[in-house]
Amino acid sequence: MFDQVMSAALVGIEALPVRVEADVSDGLPGFSMVGSLGPQVKEAGDRVRTALRNVGLALPPRRITINISPADVRKEGTRFDLPIALAILLSEAALPKTALEGVMVLGELSLDGRINGVPGVLASVMAARDAGCRLCLVPADNAVEAAIVTEIPSAGVATLKEAVALLKGESAPAPLPQPALPSEMGPLADMSDIRGQDSVKQAAVLAAAGFHNLMMCGPPGSGKSMLARRLVTILPTLSREERLEITKIYSAAGLLAPDHPVITDRPFRSPHHTASDRAMTGGGAVPRPGEITLAHRGVLFLDEMPEFSRNALEVLRQPLEDREITISRVAGTYHYPASFLLLGAMNPCPCGYYPDRQRCSCRPEMVRRYEERISRPLLDRFDLFVYTQAVGYEDLMKTGREGTTSAQLRARVEKARQIQERRFAGSPIFFNAEIPASRLEEFCPLTEGASALLERAFHRMGLTGRAVHRILRVARTAADLEEEAVIGKSHMEDALFYRLKEAGER
Repeated sequence: MFDQVMSAALVGIEALPVRVEADVSDGLPGFSMVGSLGPQVKEAGDRVRTALRNVGLALPPRRITINISPADVRKEGTRFDLPIALAILLSEAALPKTALEGVMVLGELSLDGRINGVPGVLASVMAARDAGCRLCLVPADNAVEAAIVTEIPSAGVATLKEAVALLKGESAPAPLPQPALPSEMGPLADMSDIRGQDSVKQAAVLAAAGFHNLMMCGPPGSGKSMLARRLVTILPTLSREERLEITKIYSAAGLLAPDHPVITDRPFRSPHHTASDRAMTGGGAVPRPGEITLAHRGVLFLDEMPEFSRNALEVLRQPLEDREITISRVAGTYHYPASFLLLGAMNPCPCGYYPDRQRCSCRPEMVRRYEERISRPLLDRFDLFVYTQAVGYEDLMKTGREGTTSAQLRARVEKARQIQERRFAGSPIFFNAEIPASRLEEFCPLTEGASALLERAFHRMGLTGRAVHRILRVARTAADLEEEAVIGKSHMEDALFYRLKEAGER
């Protein structure tokens, strides 16, 4: 007897619907599986047979052939255990023939019949919704994750017996728990903790409002890491679309917490400087998302940036422009999103105190070699450059918080974000930093004063075309923060001020 069950294969962070076909026939007893299968999928035969036997559904001594179609898609992982078991039960007439029509099934089987959670459930449920399925049958461990997609009902099952009873109509699906609401930033870290550094705070606001890449340079203890940790407290709230996008990435990577399976805050990734280029981009025989993709719609903070290997830094260049990573393998090509805010921090020299000659003994060639650890093409992809100053004793010993708080700065950022939402409605653009070069003229109108200032800066500073485009995007954000439709001279001055920092440092 031949029957089939719908499931989904994970390709990168996307899910592709597949058919799990089972044929149970007379002949020499055996269990064979075909369909471009990875080693974990091939092991499913032993798990399925043992699980069925241990729940009292032992298979007769017949020939069983399993095909997972289409064969040109590589299938990996343990997510096909449950659909294989149910397809066999359909072929054995242990389930009604119509029980699994329009139902997508996912789940790993333990030998005692328990159903374990699997990665990539969110993407699979979204694929089921797009394919017109009527129900998704998922592990109970993934029920909250599946409930994020409200357009299609899902049912969480904990055991194979529970799944069979549900499909026979002998029990009703348990109510799905509701996903958590977006969280609020805690009070422990706040921008008002930072003493002085007004220009640095303003750069942070520009970076957060338009998602512009920011480089901080300064001596040790000048607050670079402190500001980086507080930047997330002023980032705009995630939209529902962004939450789904980020949660899908973390689901595919298997990084969702069981007690909090919905990403509600923007990611903040801070890899150690020993991270390899593969750790940054993602890799492996079956590529998993790397640090760049895990920072999507959030912040990728590279502290002590010159200490990273040259390869690990240079792989950032392409995703910073394309906002996507493409990884090619023999089994297929994987596309990962990579739209993130790159936040870099570095010392001005190996000892960290240049140009203070009372504390720095680095020779000029040492300083130059240290700076050149970050290539000019990569530096050119930063929109904002700031120099952090060492904090004086009096400022350091002040108690309590002072100055503008994170809540106040975040309110300004949110207003700018709302302006961008209206501007980019109906397009794939989220932030000003993502405006393509072909549409800068449309979205970045200039006053005569701003245009003349940019032209003078182009000739005097020797700016590249890429640098001009980035200056225009920053100026657009500066105007949004002041709720101005046209970029004025003061907005262009702000954008150029943070380019002049870079020109001065180099």
